[in-house]
Amino acid sequence: MSAQAYLDLPRAHRASGEVALPGSKSISNRVLLLAALAAGQTEVSGLLDSDDTRVMLDALRQLGVNVTEHGQGRVTVVGAGRFPVKDAQLFLGNAGTAFRPLTAALALMSGHYRLSGVPRMHERPIGDLVDALRQWGAEVEYLGQEGYPPLQIGVGTLRADTAARVQGSVSSQFLTALLLAAPILTQSSDRPVVIEVVGELISKPYIEITLNLMARYGVQVRRDGWQRFTVEAGASYRSPGAIAVEGDASSASYFLALGAIGGGPVRVTGVGEQSIQGDVAFAQTLQAMGAQITYGPDWIESRGVCVDRGERLKAFDTDFNLIPDAAMTAAALALFADGKCRLRNIGSWRVKETDRIHAMHTELEKLGATVASGPDWLEITPPADNAWRDAHIGTWDDHRMAMCFSLAAFGPAAVRIMEPGCVRKTFPEYFDVYAGLVTGANAN
Repeated sequence: MSAQAYLDLPRAHRASGEVALPGSKSISNRVLLLAALAAGQTEVSGLLDSDDTRVMLDALRQLGVNVTEHGQGRVTVVGAGRFPVKDAQLFLGNAGTAFRPLTAALALMSGHYRLSGVPRMHERPIGDLVDALRQWGAEVEYLGQEGYPPLQIGVGTLRADTAARVQGSVSSQFLTALLLAAPILTQSSDRPVVIEVVGELISKPYIEITLNLMARYGVQVRRDGWQRFTVEAGASYRSPGAIAVEGDASSASYFLALGAIGGGPVRVTGVGEQSIQGDVAFAQTLQAMGAQITYGPDWIESRGVCVDRGERLKAFDTDFNLIPDAAMTAAALALFADGKCRLRNIGSWRVKETDRIHAMHTELEKLGATVASGPDWLEITPPADNAWRDAHIGTWDDHRMAMCFSLAAFGPAAVRIMEPGCVRKTFPEYFDVYAGLVTGANAN
């Protein structure tokens, strides 16, 4: 699919079936880094096979970590504690879940490293993370524009006597990176490490994932609200022996949405009421829009309206700060609502794989929706039945743009997805799975 210029999605009528979700991207890359930093060997199962995890695996090998892939999401990582390789140049693509945590870990490794990525990664801000690392004495320099990758990391004079203060309003990945790296500093300083968040912390569920996984590897973080985090002196990672990666809750949103507009039932397996991922809360958004949601311990099922019979979802006005990735699916579903929909508190979209507010605004208008947007909000009035327009949907080199706009095939317009291979980032088989659930949508 990587070389395919476009994908035409014929008109869709119904959706039903069951999907075994690929592994969570957020959990996969966190687990790989934790396994590399831990004492002992970790058997990982359910690992996502995608561009982002490939970037992390390749980087860990380049840093001297023993990684063995067994196929079907099974990987063995022999923990190195501190990376054996002290001088390396790493290319990390557009994988924020690799770039940000590796920046923090390498900055505390007393080595020389150069980190770069694709042009879009060099447009994604990292200054707040670098500022925080410098407060610990790390030596991190910008090789291009101030505040952005690529980066040069050197040997700093590390200290833990000062709290690292990090802005919370741009990306929760900055705090995750500092938390994951903190035990490296506790080991070298034998002092507790403190991280303080400046301002309001966005995407808190992703921090919950980080804290949960750190605990699985033997490091408990003391949290005072969402403003102050302490890792005790002497804390160090120890392998749990084996760990299973949950299915990706962000990817679940597309399939649950299919059930909501295509009648259903559509069931996703791999996440459920016991999931540690915040994006499972997207099911509650679907309920508010009129879908029926059922939960099991490791599955979620949706049933809903049939939009091709003229039925509509309920319009919404919702704060999506906690689930910004799944919120993109809600924006696409707004095409099938019974009135104007508003997504609020989504400013983090501006610094993702693309400027998602601008991209979503542009592509929704192509289909005939009336759209308005601002710094951290998006407002969508769905098109009347006779106002839909055939559209070539640009994906902006953003996997989530491609996947969420597959829902538009339930409308009366012809939908062409441009550069569909961008789904490799998290879900290479997405369109094949989609076609297996949707009646009348045999993609060609």
